[in-house]
Amino acid sequence: MSEDDFLFAEDTDEEEFHALENWKILVVDDEPEVHAVTKLALSDFVFQEKGLEFISAYSGAEAKQKLREHEDIAIVLLDVVMETDDAGLKVADFIRHELHNNFTRIILRTGQPGQAPEKDVILNYDINDYKSKTELTAQKLFTVTIATLRSYRDIVVIEENRKGLEKIIASSADLFTLQSLESFIEGIIQQLASLLGGTKDAVYITSAVAGPQPINKADPYPLIVFKGKGEYSDLEGKALEDVVSGRQLESCRQAMKSKGIIYEDEYLVAYCASKSERGSLLYLSGLPRRLTGTDKRLIEIFSQNVQIAFDNILLNKDIEDTQRELLERIGNALQTQLSKGKNIKRMDKLCHLLGSAYGLGRYDLELLKLALPLHDIGKLGLPDAILEKPGELSADEKCNVKSHADLGYKLLKGSNRPILQTAALIARDHHEHWDGNGYPRGLKGEAIHINARIIGLVDVFDALISRRHHKDAWPLEKVMQSIVANKGKQFDPVLVDILQANLNKVTEIVSATDDDASPLVDW
Repeated sequence: MSEDDFLFAEDTDEEEFHALENWKILVVDDEPEVHAVTKLALSDFVFQEKGLEFISAYSGAEAKQKLREHEDIAIVLLDVVMETDDAGLKVADFIRHELHNNFTRIILRTGQPGQAPEKDVILNYDINDYKSKTELTAQKLFTVTIATLRSYRDIVVIEENRKGLEKIIASSADLFTLQSLESFIEGIIQQLASLLGGTKDAVYITSAVAGPQPINKADPYPLIVFKGKGEYSDLEGKALEDVVSGRQLESCRQAMKSKGIIYEDEYLVAYCASKSERGSLLYLSGLPRRLTGTDKRLIEIFSQNVQIAFDNILLNKDIEDTQRELLERIGNALQTQLSKGKNIKRMDKLCHLLGSAYGLGRYDLELLKLALPLHDIGKLGLPDAILEKPGELSADEKCNVKSHADLGYKLLKGSNRPILQTAALIARDHHEHWDGNGYPRGLKGEAIHINARIIGLVDVFDALISRRHHKDAWPLEKVMQSIVANKGKQFDPVLVDILQANLNKVTEIVSATDDDASPLVDW
């Protein structure tokens, strides 16, 4: 390098350029002058309205530490010979094979090309450029930095798009559930943000849904964070006023009032129209560059179409909620008439505990929850004289009672609806025993559906922990002793083990659902 190419400066505590979201460049070289010259040559560098943030390392070991601390380094200007003749090559290998970082661009710089021949290095190491220090003039350094940053930018955008598409594809198979809609919105926001140049902070704000829980309609409807990214992640359920303030908040209100898009230098707010609801807002901040006409068109497409997903989910959810409420009301009415001491709320929580630990998926757990209240529906077919008899039942009466399992199945069978199919199976089989001594069919072991095994155990647990007309409520310790004594006999041993392993949670459930009501019948 000659003085005509570079102006050397004193190695002092120079000020580093820190623009918003600067590109990070790691300079790895054991010569302090190289660090100083590199910073001086690129001191006024700007690419896509972002400057450079220089990070210095003077050895291969220090470079590895800096790379661990900074995951978003765009370029590594890497010397080959430092504490060892191949220290730089080891750093390159560390980046690709230990950190599994395929995004950072590596430019190898060497003052001794003979020790690391270009052909061998290019073939054997995943580096992106190879330069001799003597050929890197200020202009050439500027040019190679521009070209490399473009490459890095495009790779990051592609990766963000890949992640966004992955979320959209993963959620599309089951879009009409709240959890999938969250992934869907998150994926679209991630893609949109990356297409706008890598915006990291974004939030989708709606009056329709508050985080994982629906909110009651009110006038005026509150605006709630549904999904956030970057600075706004983990803020689901927060009110708009708690997330943005000042000029940004006023822009949000203006976008909602005008039902349009507000563009500012560092952020934008887009109104997302709805046919049935108040509408929602997309808020993007920390815009890395001025938006082009194409960018604005993408935002318009997003704002015009994304709310359709919300409208559909809300319509579908309303149908599902109506169905769920009807089943719950029918089940509660049955329990009120047939067995007042049954605590469906407690049974529901215990079934969820056992089912989750056993490995049932979200869909199967929901079916179990909805079918649970109908498990004793067959008792509607029993004579009132038996249902209301206060004393001990005769042998014939007990036999009659056992018929309620088949009666319940006959009432519910024949439906194509998964909920009623599950309810029919549970109504028939929840009195089957693991050892085959149950009724009505004498099924054994895993021939009994897991739903029936779960409710069979929970039904007995609830009967023992509750006060009945012929007995006081048992303490939890006594209940568990009885259940453990029937492990592998009446009950699935795996489910008994799960119940024992979660006694703290069981205790919390029992305390939260304590009920002293006495039943009319207890079978």
